[in-house]
Amino acid sequence: MKKITFILALFSLSLSIQAQDTDKKEDALFLKETEYNFGKIPQGKPVYHSFELVNKGDTELKLDNVQASCGCTTPEWNREPIPAGGSTIIKVGYNAAAVAPFDKYITIYYHNSTQTKQIRIKGEVWKAPDGPAPGNASINFLRKQIQ
Repeated sequence: MKKITFILALFSLSLSIQAQDTDKKEDALFLKETEYNFGKIPQGKPVYHSFELVNKGDTELKLDNVQASCGCTTPEWNREPIPAGGSTIIKVGYNAAAVAPFDKYITIYYHNSTQTKQIRIKGEVWKAPDGPAPGNASINFLRKQIQ
């Protein structure tokens, strides 16, 4: 009786381990780049960068949502499924309104929002001059000479 109970316990344990393995969805989404540094950008100038994603799986893959960590970052993506072996682009924009370093995360939700990946943008916004560039005396002198 003990042998039968032991064999049944091993059998049920192996079934539960096997079920866990089949429940895991293979991570088919591959990001060619996960981070981009804009470097120093002038205040008031929006900047953009495109991240390429590849479906390395055997079936089509749909992005459920792409969400930025704040309102100053705007992701744009194609809502159509990515075919097996195909790729798509997520275009990320940053509104450089505030003078300061920035570090923003964008979360990609897929497989019915059961899996996520993150991409990151960073950089530093510097204060642009308030007025136009000062006049160049040498240019003005040359213009008078030509006339």
